[in-house]
Amino acid sequence: MAYKLNDKTFRVDRAFTLNQIQYPRNWLQLSTKEDRDALGITWEDDPVRADDRYYWNGEIDNPKAMENVDAKDQDGNQIYVQVWNPETEEMEDTEEKLVTRGLKFGKIAEVKHTANTLLAPTDWYIVKSTEVADYNVPDNILSFRADVRSKSNQMETQIDACTTVDELKALYEYTTQEDGTQTRPLAEFPKEI
Repeated sequence: MAYKLNDKTFRVDRAFTLNQIQYPRNWLQLSTKEDRDALGITWEDDPVRADDRYYWNGEIDNPKAMENVDAKDQDGNQIYVQVWNPETEEMEDTEEKLVTRGLKFGKIAEVKHTANTLLAPTDWYIVKSTEVADYNVPDNILSFRADVRSKSNQMETQIDACTTVDELKALYEYTTQEDGTQTRPLAEFPKEI
């Protein structure tokens, strides 16, 4: 954000000369909009940077790939995973293609990680039920675990159905309802028990 006059940029804390008149360093801070307008000085906001989670270099016209894509070199040739060969002491290509993961892969991986994190504290109930013959997992634990898996599946389906970056972004955008609660199109996991 800066004050500008044609191609010249003015810093708020710097003195400047305009039309052979010297202005003190605090003039822009103390002046009114009318004072600045009279000189032709305008305020310009910085360009809005696109969300780096979805766009390369913050450029709205440079979205990241939605799907996984094979990695290619500058000439368009497939890049393969390399491994160190101790006999030749060189890196060698394998037959495995190097893949650049798409946005959907990353978002689905986040959902799976969250589901696993929610399920982990109750895993011991399931293990105990397989090791102790007369032990039954409490119904609220079974219900919670089923809800987590169901929501995870629902979220993955919603993410996978997206065909554009805008559709994917929209799943994560919260809106405030009339009652003050916030919701988003992407399903929510149940609260931890």
